[in-house]
Amino acid sequence: MSKRHPIIAVTGSSGAGTTTTGQIFRRLFAGEDIRAAMVAGDSFHRYTREQMARLAAKGQFGERNHFALAANHIDRLEALFYDYGHTGNGRYREYVHDEDRSLVGAGHKPGTFTPWGPLPSDTDLLFYEGLHGGVVSENINIAQYVDLLIGVVPIVNLEWIQKIHRDTNQRGYSQEAVVQTIINRMEDYVHDIVPQFSHTHINFQRIPLVDTSNPFIARDVPTEDESMVLIHFRDATDVDLGWLLQVIPQSSLSRHDTLVIPGPKMALAMDLIIRPMVQKLMAGKTFA
Repeated sequence: MSKRHPIIAVTGSSGAGTTTTGQIFRRLFAGEDIRAAMVAGDSFHRYTREQMARLAAKGQFGERNHFALAANHIDRLEALFYDYGHTGNGRYREYVHDEDRSLVGAGHKPGTFTPWGPLPSDTDLLFYEGLHGGVVSENINIAQYVDLLIGVVPIVNLEWIQKIHRDTNQRGYSQEAVVQTIINRMEDYVHDIVPQFSHTHINFQRIPLVDTSNPFIARDVPTEDESMVLIHFRDATDVDLGWLLQVIPQSSLSRHDTLVIPGPKMALAMDLIIRPMVQKLMAGKTFA
């Protein structure tokens, strides 16, 4: 971890809500006049969309799926975190999504990657959002370089509902294909994704208050009003829980280190909790 070049990472599974969390951070950075180097985890995938499709057609699945460490340039991700923490720079690339008009307009094909290149110069911090921001394995330890590590972890049935809804309505996949993807990823979800949430400083876990017992027949994603959010702190002394209980309506503690809030208050809670932490990082302080 670096006091001069801090790193913030938001980690979570596909469909967990890390993208929405990233948008909250972007607004926070703009409000604090912080120049952040923004890095998306999918830019470190090993295979293009077409390569993964060809491998899947052969039953190989490109080192199984994107959840698996072997299907990603995890060594390059660790190198980026190491380099940024020590020098304030590093190398990355971008994955080209269908909706990335600027990249597509520049001639990049959706489902491919831009060339590797340096991060923007003169940034205040590095912000990562993706699948592997807190990985610790036998040969890799990315979490050690992260100054503020945040997990976005809805309960798994809700996570699946959100993924099915997103991939069928926004990305054009059939429900059968999305469900099969969930099944194919299960082993790597257990081995490579879940353990990261033991290394986070904060976990935001959304819990629905409606029946999600069969996520594969759910027609709608439970709304914020139909949810609660558990916020777990690895070190409760990092925050003023008494103050948070006062300023977040209908909040409570389920344990000494776990705050419970209504679903619609998640964005407010994230700002109230994270903004002071970002300010501390910019002042040169770190979290345990």
